[in-house]
Amino acid sequence: MCRNIRVLHNFEPPATDDEIEAAALQYVRKVSGATRPSAANEEAFDEAVRAVTAATRTLLESLVTKAPSRDREVEAAKAKARAAERYGPRAATS
Repeated sequence: MCRNIRVLHNFEPPATDDEIEAAALQYVRKVSGATRPSAANEEAFDEAVRAVTAATRTLLESLVTKAPSRDREVEAAKAKARAAERYGPRAATS
């Protein structure tokens, strides 16, 4: 359920609002134990996503690092290589 939460700090270009909101949504889903809230809980669920999005944005804007910014494509290639090593090459689909 939380596999879509990615590191958002220290990338060039910086994390987008959509990426921040997607991470917040995944976090709230994990904590609540529900991928979709019931009608009775929808308002609380949506408010939690907004609050976590705002907190994440504040955190990312406040963090300071001396490390050079990471490149998204390079990091994605590294992750793909790690997955191939762990799970083996993907079979071709027809």
